[in-house]
Amino acid sequence: MKNFYRKVAFGIGPNDEVPSDPLNWALNQLNEVPELSWRGKIYSEKELRKHYGKYVYEDRKKLRKKYKDHKSFYKIEKDKLRHLTGQKFWESLEISIRHNEGINSQAPVLTKLWMFWGNFFAISDKDYLANYSTGPYQREVIRPNLNQTFEKMVYDVTTSWAMIHHLDNSESAGPKSITAREEWRRRKKRPATINENHARELLELHTISPKAGYTQEDVIQLAYIMTGWQQRWSKTKLETGNIWYNNEYHQPGKKIVLGKTYKSGRKGLATVIKDLVNHPNCRDFVAERLCKFFITDEPTQEMKQPIIDAFVKSDGFLPEIHKAAIKVAFDYNEKYKKFQTPENWFIQVAKLGDLEWPPSIETMNSYELGNKPTKKQRLPERLLRNIGQHPYRAKQPNGWSDHSDDWISPELLIRRLVYAKVSHSLSKMKNNNKDYYQNIVSKNFDNPNKIMKYLNQKNRIVEKQTLLFNHPEFLRA
Repeated sequence: MKNFYRKVAFGIGPNDEVPSDPLNWALNQLNEVPELSWRGKIYSEKELRKHYGKYVYEDRKKLRKKYKDHKSFYKIEKDKLRHLTGQKFWESLEISIRHNEGINSQAPVLTKLWMFWGNFFAISDKDYLANYSTGPYQREVIRPNLNQTFEKMVYDVTTSWAMIHHLDNSESAGPKSITAREEWRRRKKRPATINENHARELLELHTISPKAGYTQEDVIQLAYIMTGWQQRWSKTKLETGNIWYNNEYHQPGKKIVLGKTYKSGRKGLATVIKDLVNHPNCRDFVAERLCKFFITDEPTQEMKQPIIDAFVKSDGFLPEIHKAAIKVAFDYNEKYKKFQTPENWFIQVAKLGDLEWPPSIETMNSYELGNKPTKKQRLPERLLRNIGQHPYRAKQPNGWSDHSDDWISPELLIRRLVYAKVSHSLSKMKNNNKDYYQNIVSKNFDNPNKIMKYLNQKNRIVEKQTLLFNHPEFLRA
């Protein structure tokens, strides 16, 4: 059952005891969301959004105009602005906080679920969201909701600054709204129109999935319900103001989604979300995604059903849904193993290898606005890019793939080989010995002798490390 510790978490570290009861060890981590274990500086979403606002305003309103005929000067001044607003640093700090939680938290199973939901409600690589907002969004919106209901999670995600910006809901205005009649629209030839992006993703990716059979008209009607939810706009902050409900942009009148009628107004969004998350297809979709994440690319109804039942019985209370998913993963642990995504793989490398990772609190705390981050301070962001999976830069709104085949390619495997070898430079000196590998292999694999026989073909420690972290048994969990 030792594979279970890597399936639902990140393995057993060299200084950790192997739990006597694996299932209870996992389940006991799911009731509460502990304080983050990172003891360095942590910046709020609002703080970082101020830096974002300063960046976009200075760039759009000043630098582009001032240096429109001098591209080389523009590049120099833009780089200065990046450093003044910390653009090259925040991502690495957020990854450090995230990875520290996977490696050092007393609740690594909950951390893995945090990563799952962050990808479920993904923010794709757009504008400068990854630079300033995606990490805080996952910390302040996703993580606190891990012990709340799925309904609350969906509502908080849907009305978050990051998601509204990501899916362009601020641009959505009802064609019969108050703003549709304003003179400036006629003058500037900007008629009021809805933007369907947010509504479509709420149906397709965040709740009922296409299996529910919704129509294009359902998307339009849901977009009408969502009109008015937007960022406050100002001449100095541009689109980076707080989220509010602007009734002047809201499409009046009744709306019909999936055959049910909804009244006009602010409360319509909460009502429709409640109905969507209680739809049978939503429960099935959530169960399927959890099974794909933990168990197999092709989950059966038998796998999904306990999670669906827990969803119904608890009214979507996430700790109960999580417990059901972990129990199913435990039941199928021996039969199914998933090829690990690059980020999950590297966190396991860092934990089992007892690496000096992430960069120290002292390293990250020493950063000062206006300065170019050091190589060590930028290493997390660069490393994740290089291994092929930056958690805050998904290519599409549906997040990074859960399918093993998408991560098995010559290029991606070569990258793991390279970084397994590079990881030796991050090893603590006390671990550079043969006994160390015997220790971590015996704690994390049910067939330690077989793996050690394989590793002992090489004498150099760096070669043992490279072989272990790319062994077929390590790549899958």
